[in-house]
Amino acid sequence: MAGRGERKSSYITPQGFEKLRREYEHLWRVERPKVTEAVSVAAALGDRSENADYIYGKKRLREIDRRVRFLSKRMDELTVVDPDSSQRSDRVYFGAWVTLEDERGETIRYRVVGPDEFDAAAGMISMDSPVARSLMGREVGDEVVVVRPKGRTTYTILAITYE
Repeated sequence: MAGRGERKSSYITPQGFEKLRREYEHLWRVERPKVTEAVSVAAALGDRSENADYIYGKKRLREIDRRVRFLSKRMDELTVVDPDSSQRSDRVYFGAWVTLEDERGETIRYRVVGPDEFDAAAGMISMDSPVARSLMGREVGDEVVVVRPKGRTTYTILAITYE
């Protein structure tokens, strides 16, 4: 994730954009009305200063509204890029699935995605990450050295696909 002052890349896959859109819709159409109703019921019970349901509900509404504003603004800024599975897969670009082998002979598979959709556990790495930046434009057979917080690692690119 980009730190203060850094700009995140504005690219996202169609799947990543759809996930953000679904989150926005759920918060706006399901979660917010439910919490608004709970706050109204709690407010009708009287003294709001000591009403935990009311206080929690108002806090949750602020969290929902903050996230909805963020998602709305961010989705307007994003450019959806649909990696074409029929394109030549001889180089690593946005949306590529890349199979790598490390110095110990272990293989790992990553997909280069936008910063809004990265999920390391699922193998989705941000195009702004050190690993993805070192892979961009490279070909099968290339060795790449990645400097990470854990130290330097050398990978060999075994395969590149666009699914």
